[in-house]
Amino acid sequence: MQNNERRSRLLDIIRIRGFAALEELVREIAVSESTIRRDLDALEEQGSVKRTHGGVLYSGGMPRLMEFDERQPAHWAAKRAIAATAAAVIEDGETVLLDGGTTTYEVARLLVGRSLQVVTNSLPVANLFASEARTDLVLLGGYVSPRTGVCLGPYANELLSRLHVTTTVLSAAGIAEEGLFNAHLLLAETEQAMLKAASRVMVVADSSKFGRKSLTLVSGLDAIDILVSDAGLPQNWRTVVAKANAKLLIAEVPEAAETARPA
Repeated sequence: MQNNERRSRLLDIIRIRGFAALEELVREIAVSESTIRRDLDALEEQGSVKRTHGGVLYSGGMPRLMEFDERQPAHWAAKRAIAATAAAVIEDGETVLLDGGTTTYEVARLLVGRSLQVVTNSLPVANLFASEARTDLVLLGGYVSPRTGVCLGPYANELLSRLHVTTTVLSAAGIAEEGLFNAHLLLAETEQAMLKAASRVMVVADSSKFGRKSLTLVSGLDAIDILVSDAGLPQNWRTVVAKANAKLLIAEVPEAAETARPA
């Protein structure tokens, strides 16, 4: 396979998935890791992709989202494991509402190709499903945050008030005994509307988020039906979650993923 042909195929894979792990690309293209790295360097130089911890994001036709780009690599292995556990809970045919968190983005990546209705306020998440024939996509309108690529504000909240979804999947800036916290006032209001729209609320958060507060309280822990975290979650927080009557799912992070070097 010639360089141009191989890079075109790589770009197609990354565009369809939104994000691809390095090992996935090596396996699917059937060339060496060093070749894939050189190809990704070339694609990044032309602005089509964005290299990050563990893989590569599709960036062609999308603005650079500073806050999303900065947060996405943090605790990447845990986020991937949490996402796999969360995606397994969602059944085909559901209507799923996804917020704009980086862990939620990993969940969305694993839902691509499934028969679902997806509602989101996130441009990166919507981009994953925009050309997916098996998924019906609803993108909430409103003010678009240039740092995170999420739609928020009264227009998004008004549309949410008219919708009903099977499952809302939320991330959090912090989780304390008082509940879920977010760093953005307008986004907190939109996430409160997301909670009201759902029959079931699932929160995805790695263990580093626990014991942290942020600018504003989104909801109490009693609003959560399922909380998915990683094995690093201390026992005292597991007890807090149990007292809130939320089902706790613990994702196991493979040792290889914990020690893997970023791409």
